[in-house]
Amino acid sequence: MNTSPIIPDDATLLELARQTGKLLEQNGLKLVSAESCTGGWIGQIITTIPGSSAWYDCGFITYSNSSKQQMVHVQQSTLVQFGAVSEQTAREMALGALAQSEAQAAVSVTGIAGPAGDSVEKPVGTVCFAWMLENASATSANSKTCRFSGNREAIRRQSVAMALQGMLELLENTTPLNLA
Repeated sequence: MNTSPIIPDDATLLELARQTGKLLEQNGLKLVSAESCTGGWIGQIITTIPGSSAWYDCGFITYSNSSKQQMVHVQQSTLVQFGAVSEQTAREMALGALAQSEAQAAVSVTGIAGPAGDSVEKPVGTVCFAWMLENASATSANSKTCRFSGNREAIRRQSVAMALQGMLELLENTTPLNLA
């Protein structure tokens, strides 16, 4: 049985961003995003919310491998060994984004939105995520790989939703949240 993916609409994405912002602000934390296949969509949906500057520091759009290396310090060896679309790369993106910002929480996303660029091992819809709080190491970051279906926009929408949902889960499950 082939089921269609549930594609989050703008209202759903906005609500996830609001919930994330509420938890960040309650705990005096700021968020940084490092995005590849979403092309800044996480930052865009967050900054749609008035007052988000209280809890969102900045975002890095690191679409190419060289930008991942230059902007958020992903190691060339990681890209060679695991590829740009890997949990290892996503974790290094999150770690580098924290180091390059004034944020205390990071989310990163890297994947293949299609319609081309895939392989047998990593088909279109393969997206890797990482979520991290400051003072963590790349190996201690929460990370996940998803396989989304649908067209390019559907994959990107699902990726933004997962990125925000993962950050919400990290914040809800971290005690104490105050990292000071």
